[in-house]
Amino acid sequence: MGDDEDGDDGPELFGREALLLGAVLLVGVAGTGIVRRLLGEAGLNDLGAVVWILGYGGTVLVVWYVWIRPLDIGGPSRGLEDVEGDAGEETQP
Repeated sequence: MGDDEDGDDGPELFGREALLLGAVLLVGVAGTGIVRRLLGEAGLNDLGAVVWILGYGGTVLVVWYVWIRPLDIGGPSRGLEDVEGDAGEETQP
């Protein structure tokens, strides 16, 4: 019952990961904003600011750690010497 057994190799628009990301963003941004507003209306502006900063900052850290950090966004696997060597060979007659 894993994701590999369904035979679909493409990403799902509303798969588990997308729904989880949406929930994290909704709670982390909108949820903390609503709590911050309610605390501000109750006269607890400083506490509301702390809640918003921790909630928003925590959301950024969670999104980075879970979804962005594992991405392989490195450069080409060839070394700089190989690239310079290829360019030099191509320009010589």
